[in-house]
Amino acid sequence: MGLGSLFNSFSTDIGIDLGTCNTLIYIKGKGIVINEPSVVAVERGTKRVVAVGAEAKRMLWKTPGDIIAIRPLRDGVIADLEITEKMIRHFISKVLPRKWLVKPRMVIGVPTCITEVERRAVEECAYKAGAREVKVIEESLAAAIGASIPIFEPAGHMICDIGGGTTEISVISLGGMVVTNAIRLGGDEFDEAIIKHVRTVHNLIIGEQTAENLKIAIGNASPDVKIEKMEIKGTDAITGLPRRLEIDSVEVREALQEPINAIVDEIKRTLGQTPPELAADIVERGIVMTGGGSLLKGLPKLISKETGVPVILAEDPLNCVALGAGMYFDYARDMHNTRTMYNNLNT
Repeated sequence: MGLGSLFNSFSTDIGIDLGTCNTLIYIKGKGIVINEPSVVAVERGTKRVVAVGAEAKRMLWKTPGDIIAIRPLRDGVIADLEITEKMIRHFISKVLPRKWLVKPRMVIGVPTCITEVERRAVEECAYKAGAREVKVIEESLAAAIGASIPIFEPAGHMICDIGGGTTEISVISLGGMVVTNAIRLGGDEFDEAIIKHVRTVHNLIIGEQTAENLKIAIGNASPDVKIEKMEIKGTDAITGLPRRLEIDSVEVREALQEPINAIVDEIKRTLGQTPPELAADIVERGIVMTGGGSLLKGLPKLISKETGVPVILAEDPLNCVALGAGMYFDYARDMHNTRTMYNNLNT
């Protein structure tokens, strides 16, 4: 056994879904050990970390003057390198002993639309947070592994991953990406569309948390038999005084129309770029949806209606990227073994 293999046998494999909204960490043999908001509260000026994750999210928009709550990732990429590194280090220290026998190997899922500079920033963060080896892979590839899609097959599989800041649509065959498109639009834009609609139509200013609650409770992408209603609270844009408002699911659907249409158009564009043989496989097998945004009520139904292709929601859509990233090294070994077997058969 070589030194690298010996290290690997003692090493901890960590899969990270470094999301705009939430950071998920998977450890091989333990499962998902961290699922917390990607928020860090720091002291203004010194940048000393006061709180991370769920505790920091509770401080968002509610902090005193000397403390600021930061979301260090925007649209799936690192907006603040130093704060992101502190966040990753904090989460990893919560689940791994301080003195590691062997530093862990980390696999991080990132959107395909990020630049090479942004990709290197993610790697740098992971190394500074204590990784021995870092592999940065496409989110949709990680999601496909996490959703148990048989991607080694010589057949087309389409996956649509809707995260907080990005939506990625890919066609995978024989373990590789054949076609992939990504747009910087996700669950955050759903929330922003609701905030904008409520202000424009009702002159009421609401926060991100209220918009998110509204989206989860009565948000929908296609007409439902039952019209649901919900009361929200905000600030009157004219008087500046607190005000209540009852809003229904029809109005929320109208508010979400623009970002939903953009995602549907991107899926249609990806299908149009797919080679005919693989497109035939997708029509038969369907589109697999992952990510928090795919949980919007009626969205799989709408996409199926618009594309004429069956749509399947993954069993564990929120965790697919982290699960797939954590299983990546096993996947890479299997892929190498499969390719070696095919080469031996053909020689």
